[in-house]
Amino acid sequence: MRLILMGAPGSGKGTQAEKLMDEYNCRQISTGVLLREAIESGSELGQEVQKIMSEGLLVSDGIVLDLIMNELSKIGENGFLLDGYPRNIAQAKSLDDLLSNLNKPLDYTILIDVPSEILIKRLSGRRTCSLTGKTLNIYFSSETEIDECLSKGGELLQREDDNEQSITKRIEVYGQQTEPMIDYYKSAGLLETIDGQGSIKDVYGRLKKLMELDHLLTMVLQARLLHPENI
Repeated sequence: MRLILMGAPGSGKGTQAEKLMDEYNCRQISTGVLLREAIESGSELGQEVQKIMSEGLLVSDGIVLDLIMNELSKIGENGFLLDGYPRNIAQAKSLDDLLSNLNKPLDYTILIDVPSEILIKRLSGRRTCSLTGKTLNIYFSSETEIDECLSKGGELLQREDDNEQSITKRIEVYGQQTEPMIDYYKSAGLLETIDGQGSIKDVYGRLKKLMELDHLLTMVLQARLLHPENI
C-alpha cells in the first residue's frame, strides 16, 4: 500500500491514518515528524533544518524531499502513507520522480471529503474537559459525555485558534492549496474520494471498502496479464 491521504482540517484524516497504519502495518510519513526527528538527531542535515526554522524560514522542498527519500529507503513491502505532503504541484511532480526512481509508485491518493459547514462545527465545537483531558464536541458529543465533565466541576476548555473566523480562514487556505492537487491526481487517474461524514467507524469502513475493492481489481488485472488465454 502506497498512498497519500488528503483532507481538510477537521476531516479526521489523522485519525483515519492511525487506523490504516495499525491494520495494514504501513509506515506514516509526516513531514512535520521527519523535520523534528532530523533536528533531534543532531546530524548535519538536522542542524541545517534547525538553523532555517529558528530563523522563521520555510525548509526548502529539496531538504524535505531528501528526508522523505531517506525514510522511503527504510520501508519494505507494507508500504507507506504520506500525510501533509505534497502541498503543491511542484512538490507532487518531485515526489513522482522520486517514487519512480525508487520503483515505488503511488497506488492512489485518497481525499476525505467533508462539507465546510461540518468542518467548522467539528473544529469550533471542540472542547477539552479540564478534569479528564478528554476531547469533546458541543455539537456532536452526547449530553451524557458533557454532563460527566461538568457535573464533577470540570470546565470545557477551547483552544484559542478554534474560533469560527480562524477556522474558516484555515479551510479557505486549504481549499486554495488543495484544488490544484486534486486536479493533478485526478488527471493521473490516482484520485479516490470518500465521504468523511459520520462516525470514525463509518468513515473507516468506507476507506477499507475502497482499498479492498482496489486490491481485488489489482489481482484480477494481474491474473489477466499472467493468463491472457483465459480472457
